[in-house]
Amino acid sequence: MIKAMYIFLGVGLVAALVGVFMAGRSINPAPTNTVETPVAIMCTADARQCPDGSYVGRTGANCAFICPVAITEKRVKLMSPLPNTVITSPLSLTGEAGGWYFEGSFLVELVDAQGVVLVQAPAKATGDWMTVDFVPFTAALTFVSPYTPGDPESEKLGKIILRKDNPSGLPENDDSLEIPVRFAP
Repeated sequence: MIKAMYIFLGVGLVAALVGVFMAGRSINPAPTNTVETPVAIMCTADARQCPDGSYVGRTGANCAFICPVAITEKRVKLMSPLPNTVITSPLSLTGEAGGWYFEGSFLVELVDAQGVVLVQAPAKATGDWMTVDFVPFTAALTFVSPYTPGDPESEKLGKIILRKDNPSGLPENDDSLEIPVRFAP
């Protein structure tokens, strides 16, 4: 009788732990990467800002304009280059990041279609980086294009990877953002 009660309590405890674990996973799903593409907006007499509040330049006779913020992800905003831009060397990157810096910088990588790193360089804060607020950054990448005329179209593809600086080395503090780009020959 007592042995059966211990078995019953053990099975109940295991079931309760599994239930708590599964409930926690559904309440706090893993973050997903989202990529926002530039937004075209028709002008009105007073329309000069994107929905995110950033200033935009006007283009075209009908006063349509394009919001410059291409990617907003986590605590990083990349203003240039836009996703799927055809890139050439040297490449300048500009954007803002909050809480990604250590000693005023974080790592930027450019990889080819196979994930081979072509170049790494620091993205450097251009303001006071010792804050969790967004701070502007710049980076410059000099590279040799892996694409040559006659290569398959897939060889044009690559990625810019922004990597949060993580001096702790703890995996839970790692973060990154991948931006698709296309190589010019």
